[in-house]
This record gives sequence, C-alpha cells and structure tokens, in this order.
Amino acid sequence: MPHSPAEDRSPGGVPFQHYVRIFLAARFSASSAWQMQGVAVGWYVYALTDSAFALGLIGLVQFLPMIGLALPAGHFVDRHARRPVAVAAFAIEALCSLALAVMAVSGLGGAGAVFVVIACYGVGRAFEQPAMNSWLPTIVPAREFPRIAAANSLTSQTAVIVGPAVGGFLYLAGPHVPFLVAAVLQIAGLIAVMRLPSQRVGTREPLSRDALLEGVRFIWRNQIVLGALTLDFFCVLFGGAVALMPIFARDILAVGPAGLGFLRSAPALGALAMGLLLTQRPPQRRSGQRLLVTIAVYGAATLAFGVSRSFPVSLAALVVVGGADMLSVVIRHTMVQLAAPDAIRGRVTAVFGLFTGASNQLGQFESGVTAAWFGPVGSVVLGALATLAVVGYWAWRFPLLRRMDRLVPADAPMDRPREAVSGSPQRL
Repeated sequence: MPHSPAEDRSPGGVPFQHYVRIFLAARFSASSAWQMQGVAVGWYVYALTDSAFALGLIGLVQFLPMIGLALPAGHFVDRHARRPVAVAAFAIEALCSLALAVMAVSGLGGAGAVFVVIACYGVGRAFEQPAMNSWLPTIVPAREFPRIAAANSLTSQTAVIVGPAVGGFLYLAGPHVPFLVAAVLQIAGLIAVMRLPSQRVGTREPLSRDALLEGVRFIWRNQIVLGALTLDFFCVLFGGAVALMPIFARDILAVGPAGLGFLRSAPALGALAMGLLLTQRPPQRRSGQRLLVTIAVYGAATLAFGVSRSFPVSLAALVVVGGADMLSVVIRHTMVQLAAPDAIRGRVTAVFGLFTGASNQLGQFESGVTAAWFGPVGSVVLGALATLAVVGYWAWRFPLLRRMDRLVPADAPMDRPREAVSGSPQRL
C-alpha cells in the first residue's frame, strides 16, 4: 500500500529510524546489565548459601514487586510522559547494582541483604518495562512494527549473549566487578532514553479500580491474546531451567563460572540466529500454529538439556531453546503491541510484563523448589514434560489461537469476536 514520507517520521519531523536506534541502544544497555547481574547474583548467592532453594528464591524476590506494582505502574505510564518514568527506573536499577558491588567488595551483609537489594531492583523493573514497551509503538509506523519488534527482541537477545558470558568472566576478577559494570551500563541506558521524544499520553484519568483493571479487561476480552500469554506463562513456569544453571555448571557439567556464562548465553545465541531471520522475514502467516509448534520445540529441547551430561550437547539444546523462544516472543509482542490502543497501552504492556515476569521469576522459584525435592535433573525433566502437556491442552482449549493466521494492526473494537480462518487475515 502506498504511504506518505510523513509516515516514516516521528514527532518533530525526525525519521523514526533515528529514534529506533537510540531506543535499541538503551534497551541493549539495560538488558546487558540485567543479564550480567543475573549471572553474578546467581553465583554469588549460591556461593553464600550452597542452596538450590536460595537460587529459586532469587526469582521470587524479584517478582514480588511486580505483583504489587505492575497495574499501578501501567496506569502511571499511561498518565505521564514516558521519558522521566524510564529515567527514574534506570536510576533505581543503577543504584541497586552499585549497592550489590559495595556488599560484594566489603563482605557486609549476607544473602538476606542481597535479596533486599534485588527486590528494590524489581521495583525499578516494574516501571521500566511498561514505560519502554509502550514507548516504541509511538515512534514506529504500524506497518513497520513487526520488523522493528523483531529487531527489538534481537537487541535484547544479543544482550543476553553478551551479558552472561561477560558477567561470568568478570566474576573471576571479583564478585563486585560485574555489579559495577552493570551500574555503568544502566547509566548509559539512562543517558540514551533522555534523547528520546517524551510524549504525554492519555487524558489524566484518575486512579481508580476500573482504570487499573482496564488492561486486564482488554486481554480477557481477546481470547487469542489471552491464550498466547497464558500459554507462555505456564510453559516458561514449568520449562525454565535458568535458575538451576549454577548447579548444572558446578555439580553436573563441572565447567565453573565461565562455563555458567556460556550456558546462560547459549539460549540467546539461538535467539540471535532466529532474530536475524525474523528481521528479514517477520512472521506473517499461520502465526498461531507457529506459536504452538515453537513452544513444543522449546519443551523438547529443555528435556534434552535436562538429561544431558555433555557440555556441548547441553549448549546445543539451549541454543534450540533460545531460537524457539525468540519466535514465540516476537509473535506475542507484535500481537499485544498492535492490538492495544495507545491510551491503555501502558496498562496492557504492564499486564503483559506481569505475565512474562511471573513466568520467569516464579519459574525460577518453582525450579528451586522442585530441585530441592527431586534434584536438578528431575526438576528440569518434569518441567519439560509439563510444558509439552500444556501445549497440547492449549491447542485444544484455544481454537482461535490455533487457527490464527496473520499478525496485523487492529482496525475494529476488540470486544467483537472474530473467527480466525486459515489463509484469511486474522485481525486481533
């Protein structure tokens, strides 16, 4: 369809590609810091406690602030300019990384103090995610968004490759070093977002129960979006093995902290390869089928990782896990971002982030608990089998999701049911 050159420009007449590059630079810095700190915190807490349960508790502690703040944070983002919200969130995260560095170099505080700091870090993440996720669609034309969404996910996954590997090696120089570098990266992200256009959104709707729940109601009315988000939630909840990687690295594969960094980076390597493909060929047809199949592949690869005793085989399995997860992420992100009206996008993306954070953080906690009961191998194997069972059930329970064809911008009210027909445009 022909389009005007004005469609390629953001507010102020600046080509949208300029702001996209700045946005992706900020996302890369923040994601690298998050991943680098994640591998360092995992190894540091395991060194302090020698406890699988404590590793799982890391995820729970990070998730608790998201439970309490996700809906208020989304409403806050919809009522205020996104730039100062993102700047404040990055500042909180940088201060928390500095606090971890001080504790690591001084030896003050134990695992309990670490948990307090990462809970504060979770507060920053609770505001950062809806601010950043709802920001990008305002500077990108809708027709370009599937490609830019793939580039955004690719940027994050590249950081997932770089962050853990670098964090593992930096940890060898001292546990405080990766925390210091993470703080520097957060400050760099803060500087980058200050260069993005700050747009005020919404009508200053007062805080109320109805306003807070608008994003929840939006997702609940859309059975395709609901099915995709809950599918991802339960599969990552059961199929995640990230929290147990320090155990696999030290006790099963015997590869040390540097090997842990490679294990943490391997899923992102697969995601990077998939992301490069998706920037050229974003998913356009049979999106529902692709989502179900790729999550089934995710579960099967997780199962292979759980039973492997070979470091190369484990790395290969995690590469497949990352590639499958990348395709799932791009489909779901595109679906939610294009379907949500801008006036409530902050609240919708906050709920989306709550689903994602819940699956990741609660998945870490679930892994720690089941590892304490059944051992790390039993935990991963049982979780992978549960993932495969969930995919089969969701394919039956959400037929509209299974038959969804195209990912296109919404052009009609979301509360009107639409039948997904294979080979026909599926409008969300």
